[in-house]
Amino acid sequence: MAIAGHERNILHLDMDAFFAAVEQHDNPRLKGKPVIVCGDPEGRGVVSTASYEARPFGVKAGMPVAQAKRLCPQGVFIKGDIQKYIKLSLQIIDILKTFTPLVEPYSIDESFLDVTGCEGLFGPPVGIAKLIKAEIRRKFDLTCSIGVAPNKLLAKMASDFQKPDGLVVIRQEDVPEKIWPLPVRALMGVGEKTEKVLHGLGIKTIGDLARYPVEPLEYRLGVVGKALHAMAWGIDNSPVRPSGLPIKSMSNEYTLPEDTTNQEILKAHIMRLSCEVGRRLRKNGYVGRTVNIKLRYHDFITITRSESLRDFTDSDKAICEKAWELFLRNWQK
Repeated sequence: MAIAGHERNILHLDMDAFFAAVEQHDNPRLKGKPVIVCGDPEGRGVVSTASYEARPFGVKAGMPVAQAKRLCPQGVFIKGDIQKYIKLSLQIIDILKTFTPLVEPYSIDESFLDVTGCEGLFGPPVGIAKLIKAEIRRKFDLTCSIGVAPNKLLAKMASDFQKPDGLVVIRQEDVPEKIWPLPVRALMGVGEKTEKVLHGLGIKTIGDLARYPVEPLEYRLGVVGKALHAMAWGIDNSPVRPSGLPIKSMSNEYTLPEDTTNQEILKAHIMRLSCEVGRRLRKNGYVGRTVNIKLRYHDFITITRSESLRDFTDSDKAICEKAWELFLRNWQK
C-alpha cells in the first residue's frame, strides 16, 4: 500500500524535555541534575516535564509530585512558568517560519512543517532539519529531535526514535522494518481502552494490526478501526495546517493543596477561575459559548463535562454560573 499522488516532505519537531531544558538553560547550576518541572513542588500537583537526568528514576509527565519525590528524592523540583515557555515557543515557531510558511504548532513544544518544494532554497529535507536544529541550538542553546517522513504520522513517530537531539528519516518503504515491530500502543490514537480491544483480538504490535483484516476491526471499533488499520500501513493524508487560525478555547485550572468537601471553598475557586477566563477573553477580544469543567479527584480519576450557553459571552458571571451548575451536577462529593 502507498500514498497516492506526489510524496510530501514533512518534518515533526519535538523540543527535548522542553520545560526542564529551559530551566536548566536559565540556571546553569541545574545542568546535569534531575530537574522536575511541576505545578506546585510543595503541594499535590503533577509533573509537567522531567529532564533526561530524572527519567532513569522512573519520573514522567502526568505523575503526581509526591510519587516523583519518592522515586527521585534528589530531584530539583521547580514550579513551571508557562508564560516563559509560551514566549520561547513562539520564538521557535518564528524560526520555523523562515523555512516554510506551512508550520502547524501541535503543542507548546511540538510543530509540523511541510517543506515540500523548499529544496531549491534550503536543500533536501534532512538538510533543512539540520539547519533548524543548528539555529535553535545557536539562538537558545536548546536541543530538539526531528522526524522526516512523507506524512505527519510517520514524521511524529520518527522524531521519537532517537531522543534527545535526534534526526530520523522514515520513508514509506521503511514501515515494515521500523514501524511494524513497535507495540500497538505506540500508534497515534491508540489509548488504553483501544489497546485492550486490540489485545483481545491478538493484536500486540503495529505489524499485527497492519496484517489483520480490516472488516473485523471496523465491526469492533467502527470508523476508528479502519483509520487505525490505514495508519498501521503508514498512511496519513492529513495536511499541515498553518498557524494563525482562531483560538478555539481558553482555560485555567488549579490543584487544591488539600482535599476538601466544603462547597464555599470550592465555589470560591470556580469563581476565581471563571473570572480569569473571562478576563482573558475580554483582553483578547473573544467571546465563547461552551463552558467546560474538568474535575480531578484525590485518586487522580478525572472527568470532563461541557454544556453550551444560549448566547456567546465574555461575562465572568455567565461563565461562573454555568461552571458551578456543571460542577454540582457532576461532583461526587
